Amino acid sequence: MKLYKILFWGAILSSTAQLSCTKNFEKYNTDPAGATPSEVERDAYMLSSAMIGLQAWVVPLDVNANQFIECLLGGSMGGYFADSNNGFNGKNFATYNPENGWARVPFNDVLPKLFVQTKTIKQVSQDVTVHAVADIIKVMATSRVTDIYGPIPYSKVGENGALEAPYDSQEQVYDLMLTQLDEAIKILTDRKTQNFSSKADLVYGGNVLQWIKLANSLKLRLAIHISDVDPTKGRQKAEEAVNHEIGVIRSNGDNAFIKPINKNPFRVIMYEYNNGDSRVSADITSYMNGYADPRRAKYFTSSTFTGSITNGYYGLRSGIQIPSGNTPKQYTNMNVAESDKLLWFNAAEAAFLQAEGALKGWNMNGTTAESLYNQGIRLSFEQWSVSGADDYLNNSTNRPMAYVDPLGSFSYAGVPSSITIKWQEAGTAAQKLERIITQKWIANFPLGIEAWTEYRRTGYPKLMEVMVNNSGGRVDSKRMARRLPYPQEEYTENSKNVNDAVSNLLKGADNMGTDLWWVKK
Repeated sequence: MKLYKILFWGAILSSTAQLSCTKNFEKYNTDPAGATPSEVERDAYMLSSAMIGLQAWVVPLDVNANQFIECLLGGSMGGYFADSNNGFNGKNFATYNPENGWARVPFNDVLPKLFVQTKTIKQVSQDVTVHAVADIIKVMATSRVTDIYGPIPYSKVGENGALEAPYDSQEQVYDLMLTQLDEAIKILTDRKTQNFSSKADLVYGGNVLQWIKLANSLKLRLAIHISDVDPTKGRQKAEEAVNHEIGVIRSNGDNAFIKPINKNPFRVIMYEYNNGDSRVSADITSYMNGYADPRRAKYFTSSTFTGSITNGYYGLRSGIQIPSGNTPKQYTNMNVAESDKLLWFNAAEAAFLQAEGALKGWNMNGTTAESLYNQGIRLSFEQWSVSGADDYLNNSTNRPMAYVDPLGSFSYAGVPSSITIKWQEAGTAAQKLERIITQKWIANFPLGIEAWTEYRRTGYPKLMEVMVNNSGGRVDSKRMARRLPYPQEEYTENSKNVNDAVSNLLKGADNMGTDLWWVKK
């Protein structure tokens, strides 16, 4: 992997994606931590800059990186968004044939930033509390990248000053991430009252207790990810996280959100780029319409069709030949304001993760899968300030709605799923798991990378097949894309290591049809 030298001023040279699909590139790709020399002296600027620069690459605050990773990739693959710019036809993720300029972004734009910023933090501060928080952030961001590609350079990056790094297998990456979380949790637990500067933290304002809860919640998420391929370790790590003295996120007051530095990037992508480069996917609107979900008005705007069509929440189907003109822009959009914070992790997800653990027979603090499932729904309704959670979770009749395209071009034959909302203790394990994952998916909007991970791991939620599959047979439309191929630059700049990594994929070639290590279904 081509890396940049770790310079003291690396944190200031913060994070701009090298690719742009809009003429507004310069307007939005500004240094997220710009300041004058006097501010450096007054506010320990270097530490704050590096910490904020690191945080900016979990769910990217950079608009262009966010667009590629969260909307075009995660949004399409996770069932949250659909591409609405017909200039993307023939090269987008949604139809399984992305050009290298798209597929390289998580690898080439995110990974180097994580190592640069973490190294800078540990150079400019001796505070082990800050070091531990930096490691948590780095693991959170890295986990998303390895879940996109599989094996990645991690443990040996920068070793002996080398700019080319060997890859770790995905199993090795997960082992190291869990070890780093364990170490960070111990350091912070020993110093749980030692908060750090709020100026260095856009998420929790320097509150250490909240960082411990986030670290345990992330540990639980990763443990669930590996629960089919390594159930022993998955159980051990999940039970450690949930039963830790401080534990996981259990209330919405501890949810992890990051403040936007300029504008919320989703707002720019959905409303300002070419009148909106993405729209909400028909997948999630079909589920939420069928469930008569009262969170719809919080998540979405109404469609804007003219003529005889009665407007409502009509998502655009993903994986289509995108029509030209204003047609795609009339579908439901994301309800997001410029100042809205971006979600990293919420209490609802932590509850649903525990519900799955309890379903597996793990000790989730002595709580049952049913009670944790219901708790997850209640927490999500509370997060969005929506009433009616009890009526919703006791509904045993509503099912996802068949998708009928208002314009008649992209309708789906059949219904993706028949799963209802109310917990059925007499149901099969598969039905219980589908309920958990489906409601977690709805509650996690718009975390598309995580949604895609859970779809690949479990097969849920059931999503509509694409109408256009440009993979040349490499991707099965029924199973959908499994990963991204490595950037072409790796084959010219790091050829031995990337070819070794491909051999570690074990289950196939370097393409979008090859499963990752933790997939067992």
